[in-house]
Amino acid sequence: MKSAYQIIRRPIITEKGLGIKETQSTLVFQVAPNATKTEIREAVQTIFKVKVDSVRTSNFVGKERRRGKFAGFRPDWKKAYVKLKSGEKMPEYAQNL
Repeated sequence: MKSAYQIIRRPIITEKGLGIKETQSTLVFQVAPNATKTEIREAVQTIFKVKVDSVRTSNFVGKERRRGKFAGFRPDWKKAYVKLKSGEKMPEYAQNL
């Protein structure tokens, strides 16, 4: 079994992500590409000590990148939108922006 820190890679700190965090009490994370919704739910609950209402995920295909005549691809990655139950305190992971 993977640890919670192997499933949750990093929070996504963008304007859209912080707006969703404030208005809809939803956290946005980059997660392991093979992580399931139940694994993501359990990982967030153990790391942040909150109750999770729902989890939505989306897969992103890596874009092609070129350096002169050489071409390669960025890695594929997965994003998770984790909605907290009403009344839960939002964890602060983006304070100094």
